[in-house]
Amino acid sequence: MPMKADPNSVGFLINDVARIIRSAFEKRINEAGLGITPGEARALLHAATCGGFRQTAIAERMGIEPMTLCAYLDRLEKLDLISRTPDETDRRAKLIYATDDAAAMVSKVRYLAKDVVDKLQQGVDPESRELVRQALIKMRDNQSLVFGDEPAAQEEKEKA
Repeated sequence: MPMKADPNSVGFLINDVARIIRSAFEKRINEAGLGITPGEARALLHAATCGGFRQTAIAERMGIEPMTLCAYLDRLEKLDLISRTPDETDRRAKLIYATDDAAAMVSKVRYLAKDVVDKLQQGVDPESRELVRQALIKMRDNQSLVFGDEPAAQEEKEKA
């Protein structure tokens, strides 16, 4: 007889909430008429947040293939929302930055993302929100326990 998993376990809940956030975000981006796709919006947010990261590191953070990210970045570059700068430490690599022209689009995308999360957090008191945030930060920081990387090595990997 197969054992049933607890749908209210931390792993299931994190996965469910992440899926809900992503689906709602994609719906909001599609409905907003911004002229970019949800994938492009996510790539733009990563470029704005992690400015100066290599394409491969951004793809890894997004959980997508580098070629998929490349297509998103090609479109964002044509819209003058990101720039690719040669990496001085590796001339084959490009560093990704949001352009000054991207500020308004980034602001709109962040507003839509924040609105989704705010609505999902309705009825959750501020102290509980902060406890959840701190717990998730700690869980993210503990990734070295799962992957075997030292935290500093993981940070360097993301910057590379």
